[in-house]
Parts: sequence; structure tokens; C-alpha cells
Amino acid sequence: MKRGFFTIMSAQFFSSLADNALFVAAVELLRTSGAAEWQRAALVPMFALFYVVLAPFVGAFADARPKGRVMFYSNAIKVVGCLMMLFGAHPLAAYAIVGLGAAAYSPAKYGILTELLPASQLVKANGWIEGLTIGSIILGVLFGGQLVGHQVSGFLLGFDLPYFDTGIDTPPEAAILVLIFIYALAAWFNTRIPDTGVQMRPLRKDPSRSMWCNALELLPDFWTCNSRLWRDRLGQISLSTTTLFWGVSGNLRYIVLAWSAAALGYGTTKASSLVGVVAVGTAVGAVLASMRMRLDMATRVIPLGICMGVLVIFMNFITNVWLAAPFLILLGGIGGFLVVPMNALLQHRGHNLMGAGRSIAVQNFNEQACILGLGAFYSVSTKFGLSAFGAITAFGVVVAGMMWMIMRWHQNNLKRYPEEVDHLLQIARHDDHH
Repeated sequence: MKRGFFTIMSAQFFSSLADNALFVAAVELLRTSGAAEWQRAALVPMFALFYVVLAPFVGAFADARPKGRVMFYSNAIKVVGCLMMLFGAHPLAAYAIVGLGAAAYSPAKYGILTELLPASQLVKANGWIEGLTIGSIILGVLFGGQLVGHQVSGFLLGFDLPYFDTGIDTPPEAAILVLIFIYALAAWFNTRIPDTGVQMRPLRKDPSRSMWCNALELLPDFWTCNSRLWRDRLGQISLSTTTLFWGVSGNLRYIVLAWSAAALGYGTTKASSLVGVVAVGTAVGAVLASMRMRLDMATRVIPLGICMGVLVIFMNFITNVWLAAPFLILLGGIGGFLVVPMNALLQHRGHNLMGAGRSIAVQNFNEQACILGLGAFYSVSTKFGLSAFGAITAFGVVVAGMMWMIMRWHQNNLKRYPEEVDHLLQIARHDDHH
């Protein structure tokens, strides 16, 4: 791997660490302020909101600027969202601003991989960066849980600055202040990312028209790219698989917190450790996939998605932490082994069809729309009385059923368009070896 790759990994690690710790802090901030359960559940779709709304624009923006600089701007936006939480904005609105920064960050983060590395290293690179991201999720949720716990928060709140009142009076507020410095560290690493030498794709500008009119012209280009990926015989399968996986995984993070409270009687600090347990399994699965899988083999992992959906349903029958921990590791491991090769295949097809930034923006739009839709469903269902156990059952059925439909879709493509699919697999096989 090139030296710049490890700088990207460092920046990604700290930014993702802060993202996941902030989620725990935001949940605790709402809980201690007396907010309703549905508002805590709504944190997930609020984070996804700008991924969906700005998807037509952030990909083109990432392709028009050096991606290290785009990542720096994105972390700065996350800091603004944290400051809004500290200075009285509603946590849901402030968390949406953090999501805005994450939406701008993602196309640059993944897009720079295809600029920096050859196709033959994409699966390995995805394994590394997904494994590191999962590691940051593990440490992030644990870190966030500890920051809002009595011992660490008591230490943080014990600091007094002479002649200056910070207004930081509660454990979640102290946690958010610490996380601002973590985002700043990630931003510093962003400034150290080398220029890849890839030619930028400047945004089209008409001086006679307003900024908004020029921005709206990106919409047709985005929908063209979106349609192109959905029409591609391999792109459509990898996109639908990753969309569903992240739609469920994004919401499972909160569902595990809710399930831990209902089934095990855990508070936020203890429950956050079980979210980290799922991430441990995902990291192991991601690393194994990076070692064992190739681009042309990616579609073979689809049946694991059906297995993952069935296992989600079985969560309802676990009430002992000694059974829960290995079970959640297995669940995460299957997910990690599923998503790494499918994500690499999707990046490969998207890079060939439209460019890295636009491809990742299309991917984010679909995945985050799924997170937004499922998160809104869970939040509304909670408001109207659906238990955590009922939500888990619904999610499991959706995952298993939809993954079965995707598998049938790919099998149908192999029967109806064998030459086209075989040609695309040969391209993937060739690029994977060069």
C-alpha cells in the first residue's frame, strides 16, 4: 500500500471514532433531558437526512476538489454541529448538521481509494479501511459510553477554569466537548493527505446564472449516474445488497441499545459495549473477506445476507449476556464478510461507469435513503407502541426476504444475460489481477 493510504486511514479512524462516540453522547443527551423514546430513535434518520438530500451535489463536489481538502471541510462542519449541541440547538437538528459533514466526507473518503490504488488492491484496501472503520466503531461506542459514565464524566466536569463559565454542566455535554478535539485531530490528518495527481472534474458554471441554478444542473447528471448503476448487471446487484445491508446496520446500532435495555436491563454505558461487540465481529469478517475474496467472486456472498436476516430475528430469544456476546460477534462477522467484496465490486463498477466521487454519492444516496426509511419506520413505530422485540423481528424479516429477492435477481441475470454478466466478471477478474 502507498504511504498516503495510511494517512487516509488515520484521518478516517479519528473521524469515525468521534462520529460513533457522538451518537452515544447524543442519545444520552436526549435521555437526560427527558426527550421521548422516539426522538432518540430519530437520531439515526436525522444523521442520514443530508446524505439523501445532498447526494446529487456532494459527489460532483468531491470530484471537483482535492479529496483531502474536501475531507477537511467535512470535519469542520462536524465541529459546527457539536458546537450547536453545546450552545442550545435541539440535539436532532445539531446531529443533522454532523450528518451533513459526514455526507460530504464519504464520497471523498472512498473515492480517493480508486485514485490512489490500482483495482487489484481495492478489495484489500476496502478490507483494511472497513476493518479500521469497524475498529473505530468499537472504540467509538465504548469511548462514548465511558465519556457519559459517572467516573469519566465526573473527572471531566471537575475541571474549573478561573473567571470563565464554560456552561458545560452535564456528562453528555462534557463528552461532546472532548469529541470536538477528536474531530480537530482528524482534520489535521486530512491536511497531510498527498495529492493523487488525478485530474479534477470541475463543476460546470454559467456566469450568467445564479449559484442555485448552476447547482440544480447537477440533478440530471446525478440521476443519469444513478440510473446507469442500477442498469448495470453487476452494479445493480452490488448496489442493492450494500443498500439493504447499510439500511439495516445503520439502524441496528440503536436497536441494540434498545434491545440491551429491554432484554438485559442495561443503561447507555453498558449497552454501548454490546454495539461494540457487533462491530468486533464485523471487523473480523471484513478482514477475512479481504484475504479470501476477489472482485469476480463478490456475488457469491449474497446468501450470507439471508443468514444475517434470520440471525437478527433470533436476537429476540437471547436474554443472557454470555450468549449475547458470541451471537452478536457471529452476526457482525457475517455482515463484514458480506459487505467488503460487494462494496469493492460496487466501487469498481462505479469508477468505470462514472468516476469515483459520483459513484460513491449514488451509493450513499441509496444506502442512506434506506437508513432514513427504515429509521423513520422504527421511530414512528416506537412512538405508536412497537417494542424493541417487534422492531427486531420486522428488520430480520425484511433483510432475509429482500436478500432472497436480490439472489433471485442475480440468478435471473445469469440466465437471461449470460454473455453480458460474464463479460463484466471478466473485466473485474482482469482488473483484480492487474
